[in-house]
Amino acid sequence: MTAPHVPQIRLYQQWLAEHRGLRFDDYGALWRWSITDLDGFWQSIWDYFELQSPTPHTAVLAKNVMPGAPWFPGARMNYAQQVFRHVRPAHEAGFAAVVSRNEKGRHVELSWPELRRQVASLAQHLQAQGVQPGDRVAAYLPNIPEAMVAFLATVSIGGVWSICAPDMGTNAVLDRFRQIEPVVLIACDGVSYAGRDHDRLAVVAELRAALPTVRHVVLHTNLAEGEAAQAEALQAASPCASFAAATARDDAATAAFEPLWLPFDHPLWIVYSSGTTGLPKPIVHGHGGTVIVGMALKILHNDVGCSYHPNSWGERFHWYSSTGWVMWNAQTSGLLNGTTCVIYDGNPGGSKDKPDWTTLWRFAAELGVTFFGAGAAFFANCIKAGVDLAACGDLSAVRALGTTGSPLSEDAQRWGTEQFRRIAKSGAQQDIWWCNISGGTDFAGAFIGGNRELPQTPGRMQCRLLGCAVEAWNEQGQPVIDEVGELVCAQPIPSMPLYFVGDVDHQRLIGSYFDTYPPGQGRKPGGVTSAPRPARSGGTATGCASARTAPA
Repeated sequence: MTAPHVPQIRLYQQWLAEHRGLRFDDYGALWRWSITDLDGFWQSIWDYFELQSPTPHTAVLAKNVMPGAPWFPGARMNYAQQVFRHVRPAHEAGFAAVVSRNEKGRHVELSWPELRRQVASLAQHLQAQGVQPGDRVAAYLPNIPEAMVAFLATVSIGGVWSICAPDMGTNAVLDRFRQIEPVVLIACDGVSYAGRDHDRLAVVAELRAALPTVRHVVLHTNLAEGEAAQAEALQAASPCASFAAATARDDAATAAFEPLWLPFDHPLWIVYSSGTTGLPKPIVHGHGGTVIVGMALKILHNDVGCSYHPNSWGERFHWYSSTGWVMWNAQTSGLLNGTTCVIYDGNPGGSKDKPDWTTLWRFAAELGVTFFGAGAAFFANCIKAGVDLAACGDLSAVRALGTTGSPLSEDAQRWGTEQFRRIAKSGAQQDIWWCNISGGTDFAGAFIGGNRELPQTPGRMQCRLLGCAVEAWNEQGQPVIDEVGELVCAQPIPSMPLYFVGDVDHQRLIGSYFDTYPPGQGRKPGGVTSAPRPARSGGTATGCASARTAPA
């Protein structure tokens, strides 16, 4: 079966015309509506994606202020609940939830029912350890299915998730986890990277000793192979619970498990700024805002469809990331829409002794990836290494490429486009679509990104995203074009940070994003009730300070 792949944003516009009577001459008009009629736009996203709540919301945006905009008051939501909606239909259609491979060739496919069962089992294990809504759970895990399971288990019971990658040093991890005072640590015994095994049991012991609030440790034996080696690793980390045992429960209680319905703005996860100017900022996002913005970004702009929907049948979404980058969160969000997530744990460039920048391409070919994303530096390295996609296997399923992390050069985009033109087996590959996005950790989303309906210009991003009132401002707070400026969002969006952990009176939050320009600066008329403060990007929207990268 070949999916037609009608652009998701076109389907949304057709829905707007049919259900709202709204028609727009071009994308610019649609975007302007989305940032002036905030209530109308975000309600349309809620309705279009059929988001659910056991209680109705009393408003969309109760008060237009930044920071602290109250979205969908009265609504209740749970990230895991949205994921679980897809278990039955996706499984009946024959699609996996997660497909994973690591450097050693270890291949894991997690079915949707098995994902749900493991999540329920671990959630009940955490509840048995006394984890309550609002408690923080810290994870020290690589990009493997177990990390997704642990995340969903934590948030399903109202715990607040935070993860660091095992390639980070002890001090870097403690700079983050000490600030959030976790009650549970979910860790691994080690990782394989660049052709070498890296034992992390000593680091786990250091983390435990330096985090006095941790009262329970769960260890995943990621490195140890065989019962004897796994038992030895668990003994070395004792006292701890086995991740395998904690996710093994399969009984009436796990079958009946349901995620808790939580307030729309209940904390979901804590992510961190880079820490280049002091301690990393522990940024808290909420369930509802993350879900609704994630759906709009992933589906409408990134054009990642539901794997069991006829229009995007067989979709397999891959965006290479470590767990220390917010793109891990973005990769995981594919589950919100019933999309098969295809993940790779390891070095995309092979080992030091045997560098190989075809690694990810061959992985994508073998696993039938349809959307292939990576950092812009990955594509630059492919050029330097002389990668020839014709020698990387059958990449005929790939229909879109994604980049972020730094500006994608014009040369890199032209290289990838030409590579796919040479191996093209579909119309989509004759002129491969690049979804170049820029956003950040700060708001768990993107401000500037892709639109499959718009023309492509190598080296540029296509558009400002729906709902994001983005401009570049000079020092006087005036919008500028073709000049370097400060990237700002002049209207609130639902995924803006709730707060920073430990930030008394929100002074650090305000200082990070809102104190450069006075409240009300840059205000746009329509659909608002009071003057908001504009939000600065916080420095994570890499390469987007110039408005020339973001034509309306």
